Amino acid sequence: MDTNDIIKQIDTEISNLQQARAILIGVAPAKKGPGRPKLTEPKMIKPKKRKLSAKGRAAISAAMKARWAAKREAASPKVKKTVKGAKS
Repeated sequence: MDTNDIIKQIDTEISNLQQARAILIGVAPAKKGPGRPKLTEPKMIKPKKRKLSAKGRAAISAAMKARWAAKREAASPKVKKTVKGAKS
């Protein structure tokens, strides 16, 4: 027998033993086919957007306007304005 024939027989026997081992473990050998592999993870589902009612939007708007007014008032310098011609 030629050494190349012996090596081929050993390789086929190794392949058969690996397949038998995979079957005994419970893992089927991966067969590669044409095309892209299938996804193993499920697709992420986007959460639904929340809707804001008109009443809620008005409340937020009023709160922000009050906040901005308070911020402007705190930032402005406290200077007394005098009117010409007025008697003190």
